Amino acid sequence: MLDLNRLKALHAVSVYGSVGAAADALMVTPSAVSQQLAKLERETGATLLERNGRGVRLTDAAGLLADHAGRILALVETAEADFEALRGEVVGRLSIGAFPTAARGLMPQALLRLREHHPDLSLQLHEREPERQLREVARGELDLAVIQDWVNRPMAVPEGLSRATLFDDIADAILPADHRLAGRPEIELSELSDDLWISGSPGTVCHDWLVYTLRAAELEPEISCMADEYPTQLTLVAARQGCAIIPRLGRDFMPEGVRAVPLRPRPTRRIYAVWRSDAARRPAIRAAVEALKAVSAERLQLQVPA
Repeated sequence: MLDLNRLKALHAVSVYGSVGAAADALMVTPSAVSQQLAKLERETGATLLERNGRGVRLTDAAGLLADHAGRILALVETAEADFEALRGEVVGRLSIGAFPTAARGLMPQALLRLREHHPDLSLQLHEREPERQLREVARGELDLAVIQDWVNRPMAVPEGLSRATLFDDIADAILPADHRLAGRPEIELSELSDDLWISGSPGTVCHDWLVYTLRAAELEPEISCMADEYPTQLTLVAARQGCAIIPRLGRDFMPEGVRAVPLRPRPTRRIYAVWRSDAARRPAIRAAVEALKAVSAERLQLQVPA
């Protein structure tokens, strides 16, 4: 009989492309993955890996077995979810990902709520960018993810994943306190055509969205500073290094010398919880989504408009 852990190791190599990457995903050593594959070769009597330069590639036999392994692992996950649903108990281990501002602004309260109501549930939080989270949920590395996208630039969710909207997060223009527009009740982006901008690093969701949004408003952004953390961007605005557009979830820290001014129309990002559809019946998934919704509702009630 084929061993499930050995099939999981082969499937991971197939998905991630190397023994080392598979080991990282499975949180074991490369030697442990190699040993599992060697045992699987002995069990099947087939060569599974061949040298390919400095790396390895799967043989045809391994590719066939890896495809079956993927389906078997999906069935196992469904069986586990159905069994947990039958028991109705929020138990087991739940691995959750969240993008940085959600990891700081939502997850501490959600994790506290889950631990208080479900002490037998083991929780693990990973801070990840949204695109990486989607890949890791689809591959089974994360059970649940908190992701974001922008209304004017939505993100595609892969087939086989389910999602629930937690809330809409409004973004405002962040200006130095002595900026010519800082006292206005609201402004349009076009009025900031002569200003410098502060953004995230190129290739991040926040940087790419800002450039896309400014260009859609017929502004060519001149970026003076790049920083991925919103508190850093706020401090740079206070130092008169440029303007920024920052969602309200990212503004727990508001230094002296800045003003948040609403934009017209309002830039909005949607915050979602995402999980594999096959695991939807797990009580732990349902409990985590309920906790996130409750914390999100509390957050919106406390959130003071700019």
